Amino acid sequence: MSFHSTAAQLATLAEGEGGNHESLSPFVTGGAALVILLLLLWITTRFNRDR
Repeated sequence: MSFHSTAAQLATLAEGEGGNHESLSPFVTGGAALVILLLLLWITTRFNRDR
């Protein structure tokens, strides 16, 4: 199976699926990811007090 035929099949599959869900907002998803990462950073800095 060549790279070109595999890429064409994957592109066809992606077009059929759509890929976006109506209830998922990119701003909410990005904001939630930012909050989670900041929380993990805060937790990491609390455990690393010896520096």
